Amino acid sequence: MLLVAASMWSASKCQSAISIEPRLHFALTAVLGAVGLFFGVGGIITFRLATTTINPVHIDQASRVVTGGIYRITRNPMYVGLTGLLASWSVFLTVPATLLGPILFALFTHRFQILPEERVMSAKFGQDYDEYRNRVRRWL
Repeated sequence: MLLVAASMWSASKCQSAISIEPRLHFALTAVLGAVGLFFGVGGIITFRLATTTINPVHIDQASRVVTGGIYRITRNPMYVGLTGLLASWSVFLTVPATLLGPILFALFTHRFQILPEERVMSAKFGQDYDEYRNRVRRWL
């Protein structure tokens, strides 16, 4: 996520920004940032309360399928949150090409993080996870 954010900033220095009315600019940046934080922090807190790992590298250490809290809305609130923060950053930068950042982040995360996580969770938790996956959307 930080690499994508840095790439977006770098791209913004090479292209022209668009003009956005200051109050609208602030409101869009703030709302997207707040939504990103809501989902991301909500996911972390819910995992902590369930005493399971938040480390996406060690998904095999997951101790349970978490289905409460923010996980009733999305199976991946932390990734939704990071994507929202990148969208907020893009609006803040006011360079249209930077909108590719959150899109590419979401596509990359889907392919190289979410799909492998789902395979591990399905193998580890079987029907409990599969039923959850059928009830709740992957993103939003």
